[in-house]
Amino acid sequence: MLDSKQRSILRAKAQSLDPVVTLGKGEIDEDVMFSINGVLDMRELIKINILQNSDFDARTVADEVANVLKADVVSVVGRKIVLYRKSTKKGVKHIEIC
Repeated sequence: MLDSKQRSILRAKAQSLDPVVTLGKGEIDEDVMFSINGVLDMRELIKINILQNSDFDARTVADEVANVLKADVVSVVGRKIVLYRKSTKKGVKHIEIC
């Protein structure tokens, strides 16, 4: 679980990120979770975009994805979600949030 200072650091780092996953009208199935999981393993900090025509609520999606993938929700602003999970893969440059 992140404290407010760590969350603040991660929000600042996420400002320059482009969304790597875009969710539309389709459901959030195993394939979507698998792709989000893979990106989290490689980058640790990701941004997800929910399209305007989607029926999803950003907060609900963020909580669901974070729960399933054991990640932390950094922020939810409008239709943008930022997630963080420390990677266990070797060779990944870790984000310092001390």
